[in-house]
Amino acid sequence: MALVLVIAMVLPFLLPDHPAHIPKWIFPAVEGVLLVAVVLADPGRIDRRSVFVRAISVVLVVVLVASAAGVTAHLIIEVIRGGPETDSAGRILLDGSVVWVYTIISFTFLYWEFDNGGPEARVVAPEPYPDFAFPQHLSPHLAEEGWRPVFFDYLYLSTTNATAFSPTDVMPLKHWAKLAMGIQSMTSLAILGLVIARAVNILK
Repeated sequence: MALVLVIAMVLPFLLPDHPAHIPKWIFPAVEGVLLVAVVLADPGRIDRRSVFVRAISVVLVVVLVASAAGVTAHLIIEVIRGGPETDSAGRILLDGSVVWVYTIISFTFLYWEFDNGGPEARVVAPEPYPDFAFPQHLSPHLAEEGWRPVFFDYLYLSTTNATAFSPTDVMPLKHWAKLAMGIQSMTSLAILGLVIARAVNILK
């Protein structure tokens, strides 16, 4: 989880500078401080996480999602409006790929932190009706007894949703889960559609 978060912190630095907007190092800096706070405050056992650590984790996810929303909105505006940054097919494809991966990571943390009450609740006292139905939930014989999704499962969920623009093997059950997956699908479609169309138009 920490490694994926570090990757997310590095991605904004691959995007071009935008002097008229918030400096791109602001969000990664805040995320880094929150990550250090979680590491220092977490006793190392996920089933003993305090309310304080849970609060920091939620704030970290909010900051990550807000940062992804900002770079996504800026990319879409620049592609539609046009400008020096979108005159190169290679540049626009690179920026689009970075933003797309950034949104995948952001939604991964969103799903992981809020599904079934969070990672601690999934270990200590999981709810009988989860927010997401994984294949192992629908077919218990496919997994060992007491199976629960880990961070990688949510990374896979976010990646497939961003690629297929719809649920694949994991079904959203709660309203917030459906809304989040719907927003991610529409965001991914906008990024890929606009970026690819712009790149093809430049290469013609």
